[in-house]
Amino acid sequence: MNTPAAPQYSAHERRSRILAIVGASSGNLVEWFDFYVYAFTALYFAHAFFPSDDPTVQLLNTAGVFAAGFLMRPIGGWLFGRIADKKGRKTAMMISVLMMCGGSLAIAVMPTYATIGVAAPALLLLARLFQGLSVGGEYGTSATYMSEVALKGQRGFFASFQYVTLIGGQLLAVLVVVILQQLLTTEELREWGWRIPFVVGAITAVIAFYLRRSLNETAKESNLKRKESGTLTELFAHHKRAFFTVLGFTAGGSLIFYTFTTYMQKYLVNTAGMDPKVASGVMTFALFCYMCMQPLFGALSDRIGRKTSMLWFGALGMLCTWPILTALKTVSSPYAAFGLIILAMAIVSLYTSISGLIKAEMFPPQIRALGVGLSYAVGNAIFGGSAEYAALGLKSMGMEEVFYLYVSAMCGVALLVCLLLPDLRKVSYLNDED
Repeated sequence: MNTPAAPQYSAHERRSRILAIVGASSGNLVEWFDFYVYAFTALYFAHAFFPSDDPTVQLLNTAGVFAAGFLMRPIGGWLFGRIADKKGRKTAMMISVLMMCGGSLAIAVMPTYATIGVAAPALLLLARLFQGLSVGGEYGTSATYMSEVALKGQRGFFASFQYVTLIGGQLLAVLVVVILQQLLTTEELREWGWRIPFVVGAITAVIAFYLRRSLNETAKESNLKRKESGTLTELFAHHKRAFFTVLGFTAGGSLIFYTFTTYMQKYLVNTAGMDPKVASGVMTFALFCYMCMQPLFGALSDRIGRKTSMLWFGALGMLCTWPILTALKTVSSPYAAFGLIILAMAIVSLYTSISGLIKAEMFPPQIRALGVGLSYAVGNAIFGGSAEYAALGLKSMGMEEVFYLYVSAMCGVALLVCLLLPDLRKVSYLNDED
């Protein structure tokens, strides 16, 4: 790995690479909208699949299914990482978005517990496992593609658009729910309105598929044909340290990310006692601001270095999570809640803006999609996927503060791991390819 001088891109080359970022990130947005719409509509469909007199029990069941989808991510990270390293990034991204389309369509037309009994939650679980497989492959392949196509010297800025569209997918999911809340009554949302976002997701996934068909491949033919490309043997024989380093900081990053995004709406409703519509509005504006932060923090990493950004993330996440969650617990004003959430999201942005890029810089091209996708998927499945379930479970046992400590401690782990990182502005496998 070395640090060659920044290449001089022609106007055509710059335009071509920027359009590739737009094309890849558009599909990424649709993938994550389809995945997150489940979390934001759970308040309305939980009763349809898990009958119970206790709303917290219903949410625990739906959160369990949400977490189960994460368990498929390591398999998706391995499968699509292998496809991307063997057959190309473009092929893998096209397959993943089609799979997400199928999962969303299945949920949109799925019968309820009242119609088919226990088969309903079983089918819901199956659909979420299918989507989890898709998303498990999406992250690694899109992170790899966008990092490879990004302009050298501005990689942090351009690669940050992976999380712009990832958060944009969440934002769009929240926005659709807010619009439906204005157009439909709560009863209509509980009866049939919750299905509409899943229909929207299936349709837009088809559009994303055609957008991705127009992308240029970034993987070189010589790398795709190498025998060791995309194999676990190559990954663990020669890049084991990089794998476990990524796993270490992904654990804390995923946990705090899901705490302040997908779980936060429920936290505001169930813990702070906020009206669901008000909570949805707060999260809509908060996610929009969070999305806009990503290019700023990505560009910051181009100036101060990826390692410095990660060290600040780990330190601030460890020190600030407990006081922020404690303050949110007793907040009465939605404006105060918004301010606290934005503060937390700014801290998380130090990680998310460069999440895909910092991983891609640590693996060579013949093993990059697998290395990025599998290490992320394992950490994300264990810690990100269980975040909401752990939070609700500890709350039901009257030990909600233990969850605050858990998130803070995992950010501390990320800090310790990142102390071992090299300066990736100077030492990066991506530098060798320009």
